[in-house]
Amino acid sequence: MTERGGVVEWSIAGRPIAGEQESGDDALVIAAGREALVAAIDGVGHGRAAARAAEVAVKALRGGPWGDLVALAACCHAALRSTRGAAVGLAVFHDDGTASWLGVGNIAGRLIPGGAPSPTGGHWLVSQSGVVGDELPPLCPATLPVRRGDVLVLATDGIDAGFADELVATGPCDEIAARVLSKHARTTDDALVVAARYLGEESV
Repeated sequence: MTERGGVVEWSIAGRPIAGEQESGDDALVIAAGREALVAAIDGVGHGRAAARAAEVAVKALRGGPWGDLVALAACCHAALRSTRGAAVGLAVFHDDGTASWLGVGNIAGRLIPGGAPSPTGGHWLVSQSGVVGDELPPLCPATLPVRRGDVLVLATDGIDAGFADELVATGPCDEIAARVLSKHARTTDDALVVAARYLGEESV
């Protein structure tokens, strides 16, 4: 199901590795006023310990200062020190036609322009090496312009990187997320996809 709130609509699709009841991958979307936080988390490994790391990360992100991605990542890092740690991808859509991005670890991000299908378009969102909760690198958020209809896709490393080769911004977010999961999930890991479409005004 595609959910909607504030400046975004979104959907999350995921599943644990075969043989596990819990997934170490999780996601969070918070839409408040004219801004929205979109996050994907991949707890190290899989099973209960990885799922606990993801749960701790989600709790920290819910209560953290998500208007400041560096402070939010630091808050998440402190909370995860008692766990295995996690890869974390964070994006905030702003009401001024921009989006901020910060990724640590193996979270893939792609911002796809809205409008007509453009499989070769879009912008890769580069993550920094490290593990939140264990080894946090110097943090360097990026800011990108966004327009109404642009779609952000975040994927854990349980999704093959080739998912972006045929990614387009058309269709409901639940269909985009489900399609990526169905076609590109690896059998050797938990897998999760978040698709979020920006509904704000056109940037200038």
